[in-house]
Amino acid sequence: MKDTLTDANFPRTADLRVYHLGLCPGEVANRIITVGSPSRANVIATFLDKLPKSFVLSSERGFLTITGRYKGTPISIVSIGMGSPNMDFFVREIRECVTGDLLIVRLGSCGGLVDVPVGTVVVPKASVAISRNFDFDFINPDNCAEPAYRISKPVKCQNRNQVRKALEIAKPSTSVSEILAGTVNASADSFYSSQGRQTSFPDHNADLIKHLQASTENLATLEMETFHLYHLAACWAGRTAVSKVDYTPLTTGPVNPIISKSSPTHLVHSAPQSSPNSVIRAAAAQMIFASRTSQDFITPKQVKELEHWTGQGILNALVNVNIPEDRMHTDQGSVWELV
Repeated sequence: MKDTLTDANFPRTADLRVYHLGLCPGEVANRIITVGSPSRANVIATFLDKLPKSFVLSSERGFLTITGRYKGTPISIVSIGMGSPNMDFFVREIRECVTGDLLIVRLGSCGGLVDVPVGTVVVPKASVAISRNFDFDFINPDNCAEPAYRISKPVKCQNRNQVRKALEIAKPSTSVSEILAGTVNASADSFYSSQGRQTSFPDHNADLIKHLQASTENLATLEMETFHLYHLAACWAGRTAVSKVDYTPLTTGPVNPIISKSSPTHLVHSAPQSSPNSVIRAAAAQMIFASRTSQDFITPKQVKELEHWTGQGILNALVNVNIPEDRMHTDQGSVWELV
């Protein structure tokens, strides 16, 4: 396998497919909704235009990408699974596939830490990270001065207002869901210990939620992905993506995704062009599935209704944000090209 990849630092096949998402340039657009579950991605994909036919790629590593147009604008929907490592795969590999700016909105589930009903949709203005401290002695805690968990400084979201407004417009008049904005999210590095859930392991997290609430003003939600998205977007600001691939791809390699609609075969995929001062603008909309205060959990019927209108709302938010033409990936040779 190694001799068919171009770089151990950033593995990519000879036809420019990134290693984990399985994508190559021209298969993912500048505007992206990212979700956790494939079923949610497929729900949102029902809103895409009939033409061109949606491109669907399932990678060997469990990532699903659906690319098409919405109201004539190129859009991708990417299901990434759970946690910050998968968010890292997604943002970094997408960045190497797309010329120009990126607009990314995460639509995901979360736990609620404030007294609002399940089914509430939250658009956080910032996020903090909670991480398990591996230097803490979880077996003999009395002999350790380290904290069991660390809480980061907040990183801000830059585009929440567009998402909030689009969700308010998309919300059906019959919906009882609330839309909550101006709050802070916490993203944990696990579902159990770093979110204060009690299991058979000695996690020393009984007071973690109380400590988190006391240390983080306006805290409202708890999940596992948003902080890393916001963090990478903030780190990228004004950078230039420069591909190191300088040869014509000749063969495919060990990345063998399942593609329901092939890329145009009459064109050779080329590496993304360098984009001086490109930006990544990120936001999130979080659906409260579980209340950590009342212990209520959302019903399947509520989930179906919520995913439907929030998905359309975020599609509208993405197409309403302008990206200058010279900061867009070219249509030529792409899966969203109108031919």
